[in-house]
Amino acid sequence: MTGEIIKSIEVIPLKVKLIEPFIISLGKLEYADNVVVKITTQNGIIGFGECSPFRSIHGETAETCLAVGKIISENFIGKDALKIEELVSLMDKIIFGNTSIKSAFDISLYDIASQHSKVPLYEFLGGKNDKVIHTDYTVSIDTPEKMTSDAKKILNAGFPVIKVKLGGTAEQDIFRMKSIRAAVGNEIPIRIDANQGWSKEDAIYILSELKSLNIQHCEEPILKHSFLDLPEIKNASAIPIMADESCCDHLDAARLIKIKACDLFNIKLGKSGGIFKAMKILRLAEENNIGVQIGGFLESRLGFTASAHLALSSPAAKFFDFDTPLMFEEDPIKGGIRYGERGLVTLPVGTGLGAYL
Repeated sequence: MTGEIIKSIEVIPLKVKLIEPFIISLGKLEYADNVVVKITTQNGIIGFGECSPFRSIHGETAETCLAVGKIISENFIGKDALKIEELVSLMDKIIFGNTSIKSAFDISLYDIASQHSKVPLYEFLGGKNDKVIHTDYTVSIDTPEKMTSDAKKILNAGFPVIKVKLGGTAEQDIFRMKSIRAAVGNEIPIRIDANQGWSKEDAIYILSELKSLNIQHCEEPILKHSFLDLPEIKNASAIPIMADESCCDHLDAARLIKIKACDLFNIKLGKSGGIFKAMKILRLAEENNIGVQIGGFLESRLGFTASAHLALSSPAAKFFDFDTPLMFEEDPIKGGIRYGERGLVTLPVGTGLGAYL
């Protein structure tokens, strides 16, 4: 392929108010405080990417993303956007960590490369648009009454899966889940996410108490740095364990596989640093028969469009957590994925990412 030399880069703040506060065990959010990266090549191709930094997960904010984005931009000008592996390596040489802002640059590079190849991004990644994608919808942590009411609204709206945020005391979380299950009936699957909120002992106890409630899986039950305790929890639990915060990139995934720590991975582009390393996790998952959920943070439809393309690139991607754009008061994105009945997600037609600001 002939090159696509980077001519200019814009790093753009994107702040959108949420309809209701989004509350997890790590804190409360009232805004999606995101950053969009727009890269233009000398041939006129424009690539877009987006990140949604979480202070408690990434150690990044919109302000740090803008600052680091400026440094990355200065080093990208004049480079060939099609040499993605080299540019991902360059970002890691420029600065450690900062996976959120790196993911926005990575996505924009893949947007350019797939437009250059005149194919949709999923096809550029080796995938086909042959998978039906339905998103779940999430219940934030709150009083049992509020959480139960929200779960009933999700059921009545026709979403095929309810996701519930937990991470309180054992007594609180067991009561929350029993109240929700009683209200929505036994048929609709429920996913739970403790966001590192439990101790090992509480995780084993809570999961044993919830085993009859048709729980599809449990995300990140304990502190991410305590991942060596995950095998014990996994072996004791009838509910499949999904690694989230403890599985950022392919190196984390390989460690978790080696110790048989979990049944499932949750891939988020903002954790992996973008598509390049997320694809490495998917290959490991395929080789080791590990199911994958593709999720995200509080990205808009721009960021989740990239996630949807990624989901079509691998048979390991079986679960989809694409609901946060539905929580926005306004939608600033053009093109991109669309939401239909029962949380059905459809991708844009055309080349590249297909979403822009």
